[in-house]
Amino acid sequence: MKNQLKITTGQYSDKGIKELNQDFHGSLIPREPQLSLKGAAVILADGISSSDVSQIASETSVKSFLSDYFCTSDAWSVHTSGLRVIESINGWLHSQTQRSEARFNKDKGYVCTLSAAIFKSSTAHLFHVGDSRIYRLRDDGLEQLTKDHRLWLSKEKSYLSRAMGIDLSVEVDYQTVALKQGDYFLLCTDGVYEYCDTEDVLNTLKAHENDLDKAAETLINLALEKGSDDNLTLQFVRIDQLPSIESSTLQQQVDALELPPVLQAREEFDGYMILREMHANSRSHVYLAEDLEDKTRVVIKIPSVELRNDQAYLERFLMEEWVARRINNAHVMKAGIQSRKRNYLYCVTEYIEGITLKQWLIDNPSPSLEAVRGIIEQVAKGLQAMHRMEILHQDLKPDNIMIDTNGIVKIIDFGGVRVAGIIEAESILEQDDMQGTALYMAPEYFVGEAVSSRSDLFSLAVLTYHMLSNRFPYGTSIAKARTVAAQRRLKYEPVLDDEREIPAWIDHTLRKALNPNSFKRYDELSEFIFDLRNPNQKFLSETKPPLLDRNPLLFWKSVSLILAGVIAGLLNYIHNLLA
Repeated sequence: MKNQLKITTGQYSDKGIKELNQDFHGSLIPREPQLSLKGAAVILADGISSSDVSQIASETSVKSFLSDYFCTSDAWSVHTSGLRVIESINGWLHSQTQRSEARFNKDKGYVCTLSAAIFKSSTAHLFHVGDSRIYRLRDDGLEQLTKDHRLWLSKEKSYLSRAMGIDLSVEVDYQTVALKQGDYFLLCTDGVYEYCDTEDVLNTLKAHENDLDKAAETLINLALEKGSDDNLTLQFVRIDQLPSIESSTLQQQVDALELPPVLQAREEFDGYMILREMHANSRSHVYLAEDLEDKTRVVIKIPSVELRNDQAYLERFLMEEWVARRINNAHVMKAGIQSRKRNYLYCVTEYIEGITLKQWLIDNPSPSLEAVRGIIEQVAKGLQAMHRMEILHQDLKPDNIMIDTNGIVKIIDFGGVRVAGIIEAESILEQDDMQGTALYMAPEYFVGEAVSSRSDLFSLAVLTYHMLSNRFPYGTSIAKARTVAAQRRLKYEPVLDDEREIPAWIDHTLRKALNPNSFKRYDELSEFIFDLRNPNQKFLSETKPPLLDRNPLLFWKSVSLILAGVIAGLLNYIHNLLA
């Protein structure tokens, strides 16, 4: 089996000389495949001594983070998952304070610090609010990775400038740190780090390297001996093994499943009856099948015979069903129900009775503007559902859109998707972003710039343009423009022509959505969709005729009024001079 991430943790907490321990801490190292998809979490929180309920804030923050983080979508990045969970916890703490007597005195409310580390693949993702700290110990050097959110009024007096529960919103420090085998990470409260130095840490770890719980307890006892007068909490994390470059969650499935044979009609296969072949090309074989248990019809896709030795291809092949299982939207293809063990490597998705948009355009070569809007709006809803999960489709084109017999439009084929959470975990899928079809791809793909939801927006706008004109906005020039300078020279061809009744403001909308510079496009898909039905205010302002053309009488009345005012002013000025 390929190398996986392996870490060892040790932790200890003590109330010290105080009556109550207002610190709280926890860690969770899940099993595979969740370890690769979500990582391992270590977190601590430190309540403020002025509050009688801050220990509740600390405990709630730690327990909620450890439970909620691992319930977020596998498709989300660590950054998105962590921030959303922390924001949710902060909102709850703030609401509890607002309902209590402490609403007029935040120092008495549900307030605490929070420091969390997520170890995923070969990266540590750090989240931090307050003055607890995260350190990294590497090559006998101890480095503080977090910044204390504390405002000092004098050498003796200070207060937290940022903490959980103080306000309805919270500003969270986030950073990533590359891991190295043998690294130690320390999460600790001020009751520890104010009394222990690097030498203390090194000596303690050397004495208890095989028992990190004991190391944490020993260091806390040392801090107490040195006079610590606060609660004390310390967590150690040691990086024992990093995943190999080739290792990936999807690869584990590829290695565990046997490659299927080429299937034939009326053949039984893994609990299905193959009805007929629907499609075959150099990348896959697609069949209509019937589940022998519940008699439902499904689509089965098996890998291409020619590409079965390509590991990256096989992993991307499995991505289609992986994505389909995580998006619940009427305009996105669904995965088939998995009710029994699978013995071969293949994908099962719902059977959509209908035609592709490519065939629809052949049948309807000159669709009305309203028909185009109706289809594009449904595609946009599917894309929005994907983008909320931090998934980019990257291959939007007529072949990958289905229209069923009820007129429902669905996005299909997720073989080229980019999933933020998977990219973090699996470097093998990061090597090639050129997954789409050149005529529909955004310019940034061809110059190696960062891609985003605006890239899918560009593809959707190309699709809209093509449906209205049977042409492409830049012809075939996009794929040839391999530098930023070349892309600046691209010439947009207006969608307007003499054969179609297309309003000029529609062309203005498409021109903006199809800008080669992604930052000059619409920020959101919803803005583009809105402007497809409503003339953009900027367009109306730019194309509005002058007042002289719209209302000559009003224009000359206005001029006369202005001149009368000027004359009156001059007469008054002359009168004052003579007086």
